[in-house]
Amino acid sequence: MGLRNLKIKQSFVFTALLLVLVVFIGFVEKKGAERSYHSLSVKVKGISDVYFVEEDEISSMLLKEFPSLSDGKRLENIDLRKLEEKVEGHPFVKNAEVYTDLKGDVMVTVDQYRPIARISRPLAADGYISSEGFILPTSAHYTSRVLIINGALADELLAAKDLTSDYQGLLDLIYFIDKSDFWSAQIASLEVDRKGNITMHQQVGRQEIEFGKPEDIASKFEKLSLFYKEIIPQKGWDAYTRVNVKFKDQIICE
Repeated sequence: MGLRNLKIKQSFVFTALLLVLVVFIGFVEKKGAERSYHSLSVKVKGISDVYFVEEDEISSMLLKEFPSLSDGKRLENIDLRKLEEKVEGHPFVKNAEVYTDLKGDVMVTVDQYRPIARISRPLAADGYISSEGFILPTSAHYTSRVLIINGALADELLAAKDLTSDYQGLLDLIYFIDKSDFWSAQIASLEVDRKGNITMHQQVGRQEIEFGKPEDIASKFEKLSLFYKEIIPQKGWDAYTRVNVKFKDQIICE
């Protein structure tokens, strides 16, 4: 067989295989379009086994608002994108993916926002700060044990909705505490005044920590580490009521 005939044969085989593939894809798409809805399955990915979004809550919402999620309805008539948009409208849902399987089930997977701090107000509703810096409402299903933010600036923080633009310094401080096992266990709350100055309150110890503005965060915590490692063992927990680390190269204990 000559080279020319071999190339013609290979081209013919390739064309035939391509045609078969196209027919198969068309068949699968046709069968897919003819599939009927079977059931709804919602899976919420927990954060350390904590669920701010209930799977039953999402299922009930979708079944109530989308009549197309009924036995016998064609899957092609179900707008998966609209289902995703509805689920992502939940304040604690970070991301949602909706797809169908071969049995006709509509599958919903949900990623939650992770709260890293809680803004507390004595005479009004609280709110959470997510790891992305977004303001979230409190959850009816779960209360997260996280750093408390209070003080004169609480109302302003809640109204901001997104802290990444105007309050990045405060966010950086929260991130610093959240990432440390020791500091997240030791620091109970941050009291923020209207000028953005911060006073820390501890889980253990009666000292108030005057931190000042959320600047030079790492160096200020180095001074606090010195206080815990060298001063407390010598003087005792009750020796001081106030620790000031807001001035550069100084730690003031009173």
